[in-house]
Amino acid sequence: MALALVTLVSSCDFVRTLAGRPTAAQLEEIRQQRMAAEQARHQATLDSMERVQKHMADSLEALEKYLLDSLTQAKGTVLNPSKLGGLYTTRLDAKYCLVVGAFRNRYYAERKLKECNEAGYTATIISFRNGLLAVSVCPSNSLAQTLDTLKQLRGRGVCPPDSWILINE
Repeated sequence: MALALVTLVSSCDFVRTLAGRPTAAQLEEIRQQRMAAEQARHQATLDSMERVQKHMADSLEALEKYLLDSLTQAKGTVLNPSKLGGLYTTRLDAKYCLVVGAFRNRYYAERKLKECNEAGYTATIISFRNGLLAVSVCPSNSLAQTLDTLKQLRGRGVCPPDSWILINE
C-alpha cells in the first residue's frame, strides 16, 4: 500500500494536478487540438489558393475569348489547322503562330522564309495536308502576346495586311 501511495504521489500527473497544471492526457489532447487547428488553417490556405488559381484560369480563358472576338471584329483571321486539312509534317511547339505568307509553291515559301530570317525573325514553314505551305513567325503560347506582335510586325512591313494567326490545338 505504501508503495502504491509513493508511486501515486511521485507520478508526474499527480504533481501536475496538485500544481494546477494539465496532466499528460490533457496535454496530448491540447496538442491534438492544435494540430487539427493547424491542419484546418493549412487546408483553408490550400483551398484559397485553388480558388485563386481557378479564377485566374477562368480570367485567362475569358481574356483569350475576348481577344479572339476582338480580332474577328477587326476583320482579322484566325484559323485552326484542321480547317486547312490538318498539319502534314510540321510539329508546332507553340499554341499560336503568325502566318505571314501561304503558298502552293515551295520556292515562294522559302523566299518568304529567307526574307523573315533576314529581318531578324525566326521563321518556320508549316506544311498542310492540302498542299499549302505557310510561313510563320513569332510562335507563342499567349494570344495577347501574339496579337501585340501582329500589330508591331504590320507596322514594319514584314507582316502583310492579310496575315493571320494559326491556332495549334
